Amino acid sequence: MEHGIFASLLAVGLFVGMLIFSEAGRRIGMRRLAQDPEGAEAGVGVVDGAVFALLGLLIAFTFSGAAARFDARRQLIVEETNDIGTAYLRLDLLSVDAQPALREQFRKYIDARLEVYRKLPDFAAAKQEYVKVNKLQGEIWREAVAASRAQGASPAAPMLLLNALNAMIDITTTRTMAMQLHPPMVIFAMLFGLALASSLLVGYSMAGSKRRNWLHSVCLAFAMAVSVYVILDLEYPRLGFIRLDAFDRALMELRESMK
Repeated sequence: MEHGIFASLLAVGLFVGMLIFSEAGRRIGMRRLAQDPEGAEAGVGVVDGAVFALLGLLIAFTFSGAAARFDARRQLIVEETNDIGTAYLRLDLLSVDAQPALREQFRKYIDARLEVYRKLPDFAAAKQEYVKVNKLQGEIWREAVAASRAQGASPAAPMLLLNALNAMIDITTTRTMAMQLHPPMVIFAMLFGLALASSLLVGYSMAGSKRRNWLHSVCLAFAMAVSVYVILDLEYPRLGFIRLDAFDRALMELRESMK
């Protein structure tokens, strides 16, 4: 199932679930009031405050974490662009005869790197492109090592060029791991559980009213559903509506400059 549909279904499910729990809480509260009118509200405020405080803390934690990881992934795109650009410029340290083949390899390499993320959410196709990236990395490294030692290369080529290539290769692993970095699923389970519990308590606290206050229940459920949806989209920025594609433009511009 596509991430956008899955996240939407989770958000809608949470919205409906919170409304159901709110109604259930109201009925429980009405039954409690009928049995014990004076003690039904005893201690309710303390429990409500604790649950809502914990829910707010968890929302803040998950949202700020998702936003921070989103920003980190954008920064890694910029870093990879800089690493590739630096390595490409340092090809000038090689002999004139060795440069054309390596420059062509760099063009293929950037095309493959872009295709890895363009193929998403088709993970099988993206994995195939990643295998191609690894193959090109090995070829570029071997050719660069040989060219940096060949006659006509600058004495500084082994140190400057190979270090730049090492950084260019390392950043691919960093980006791959960053894409897979997410909070444990238990965090999201707690978030959903606390959201439903808060709706139950909201319904219970409104049991004293003769008429149902749907406005408050719907607003709370809607706010929580939207918050969860945005958090999920930030956590998976290659799969939903919040995208990193605009930052891929940096790599595309670097590729265009290599023509």
